[in-house]
Parts: sequence; C-alpha cells; structure tokens
Amino acid sequence: MMTQACRHCGQDLTRQFLDLGYAPPSNAYLAAEDLTAPEVTYPLRLMVCDSCFLVQTQDYTAADSLFDKDYAYFSSTSKSWLAHAATYAAAITGRLGLTGDSFVVEVASNDGYLLKNFVEAGIPCLGIEPTASTAEAAEALGIPVERTFFGEAFADDLAASGKSADLIIGNNVYAHVPDINDFTRGLARLLKPEGVITLEFPHLMRLVEFCQFDTVYHEHFSYLSLGTVARIFEAAGLRIFDVEELPTHGGSLRVYGCRKDSGHAETGAVSGLRAEEQRRGMETTGYYADFQHRAEDVKNRFVSFLLEARQAGKSVAGYGAAAKGNTLLNFAGIRPDLLPFVCDAAPAKQDKFLPGSHIPVLPPQVLQDRRPDYLIILPWNIAEEVRQQNAGLAAQGTQFVTFIPETRILGGAA
Repeated sequence: MMTQACRHCGQDLTRQFLDLGYAPPSNAYLAAEDLTAPEVTYPLRLMVCDSCFLVQTQDYTAADSLFDKDYAYFSSTSKSWLAHAATYAAAITGRLGLTGDSFVVEVASNDGYLLKNFVEAGIPCLGIEPTASTAEAAEALGIPVERTFFGEAFADDLAASGKSADLIIGNNVYAHVPDINDFTRGLARLLKPEGVITLEFPHLMRLVEFCQFDTVYHEHFSYLSLGTVARIFEAAGLRIFDVEELPTHGGSLRVYGCRKDSGHAETGAVSGLRAEEQRRGMETTGYYADFQHRAEDVKNRFVSFLLEARQAGKSVAGYGAAAKGNTLLNFAGIRPDLLPFVCDAAPAKQDKFLPGSHIPVLPPQVLQDRRPDYLIILPWNIAEEVRQQNAGLAAQGTQFVTFIPETRILGGAA
C-alpha cells in the first residue's frame, strides 16, 4: 500500500478506513463509442489520520482530470436542492444585512443554482467554477463567473483587485479540494475583516452512523467532522462561530466562519456539536474500526436483492445517475444483466453510460412504458422527491427501493 501524508497536518497515514476496490471517476460518463475503449480505474480507498482525524482518499487522481469540461453534474436538476438554495439565500441575506453594496462570492458555483437568488435580489456576486459546462449555464443567467480552481494565489489576486467578500459560500466543495489548507487560506485572504464564510459538507458522523459509504468517490478528497474543520480553520487564521446540522445529503453541516479577530460571537451550537462528536469517539481510532464490514453487508444485500428479483422474473430499473449510485454499483460489480437501465432527469447524462458498470442512462419518460416492478433509487438522499415525481408508477404496481442505511421497499409517495 502506498504511503501518504495527511493533507492537513502532514502525519503519515497508516490506518485504512475503507476499501471499495477499483472504480473509474464517478462522473466520467461514457458515450456509446467509448464502450469499446479501455476504461481507466483507480483504487478507491480511505485513510484516517491518527493525529487530526481527517479522513481522506488515497492520492491517485488529480482534480483537473476529475472536474473537466465534460463534467456532468448540474445542481439545478434537483428541485429540492433549488429550494434549499433559495431558502439559504434569503436567510443569509437577512442575517448579514446584505445589500447592493455587499459582495458575495461562491466557490464551485456550478450552474448558478444559488447565485441567481442574489442576482435577483440586486446583490453583486461572483461565481468561481472550473467546469466549462456548468459555468456556461451560470453565465446564461447573468452571473459573472471566473473559470478556475480556487486557492490562496487566486484569492490574493481577487482581493488585490478590490473584490474582497462580505460573504463567501462553498456548498459541497470543501470535500472536493485536494489541498484543503491552500483552499482554506484562500478563504481567509478573500474575506473582509468582518466577513462571513459558510461551508456546507456531508458530516462524517452521519456517514459512519448511517453507513453512507456510497458518498465516497474520487471527487471527494476529504470526509469531515466539525472538530477537524475547526483545526483546519484555526491553522488558516479563521474560526467557526456557528454551525447548523442539515438533512441534505444524508446529514450535512453548515459551518459559519470568520477571521479569528472578528467580532462574530460563537454560539453554543459549536461547543455542543464538538462535545457530541467527542462523546461518540470520533477522535479515537476505534470509531473507524468496523466500517468496512458494514459496507460489505450493504453490498451483499444489494446483490442478493437483484439476483432474487431476476430469479423471480421481476423487472428492475434504477433512478438517478448520481455519483453515489456509481460507487455502489461498481463496489457491488453490477452490470446491465442485473440492472438494465438507470433513468435521470439531467439531459447531459441521458443516452450516456454509467462509468464502470456501463449501464445505459435513459430519460425518466421511459418508465411509463416499461413500468418496472422495482425502481431502485440510487440517490437515496432525494428518495422522497423521486417517489413524488413518479407517484403514477406506484398505482401501476411499481415499488421503490433504497439500500442505505438499510433495505427499504416502499410504495408511492407518502
């Protein structure tokens, strides 16, 4: 096994948390002509640092090869995520008193799903987004976008040009950066003296609690607890003054950060959640000991379900060509013989094939014609949204299935 140093504190990593075998990058969707060409896969393993307890992937892939011009994830595909973004924009505007004289920066602004709310409110903003396909979608909404990766050097350039921020937003990007220290120093450099940073990321505590191993993929370099993020912030001259627990992505945190010498008072939520993490043992090595076996149990239940369905003559389809689904499918070795197709509402993914498994991605409309006995919802975090969108299938006998944290077979929307 290769030797790697912790991305934050530099300590050699010796403790393996999870091994999911080999997989291609989870968003590297294939065209039909790609199916006859060799497909590159990489080991998908997580290590945990015995010093700062940052959980991280082993280094095999580079960010610029993962987030390229063909990157196919568009945030606006999910209506529930759009609603989440609109609610946040209204709340943070009121909390910070943002006006037309303020300046908001979103790192990894994707297709403009969030910043469009600030544009509509007349609050100046800037998106930073390295993937051309999503940046173009944001620009079409009137959002200024810098097409680059964010880090300390770029933040210095922005600040020097007079673009220091009252608010810096990073939703589901913090886990995606290979150099988390450089990224965090960049946040500090770009922030105004009394400015605020909000970052949302999946909470490692919930990942372990609910066995959400399918949220592990090469694009996620880090898996984060509040305690570890507090240490990373501190090293960059920042501090966390508030935190919220969110239901998104199976359990996320939204941390509120500021400069160490800022006037923002720390809320009791910070110390409360730090204490809860410590009570659960997140800063002990034993906390990470049996996760591999739990992941393998989910995989085995998934494979058994598909085999039993085929033997019983039941038809099965998947919904959601999401990264988490690709992790599960590739870990379980599923191919089109057991899961003939997956539907997805994103046009950029339709008529493509899932990486690794080579399962075709079709538009959701085909479900009305094929009416599968079982519809497996791979992005379980939006299972209720998918059930509501496909309620008509339940009336025709389709049952909806999720496998994490446990196997659930459900009828139509509640």
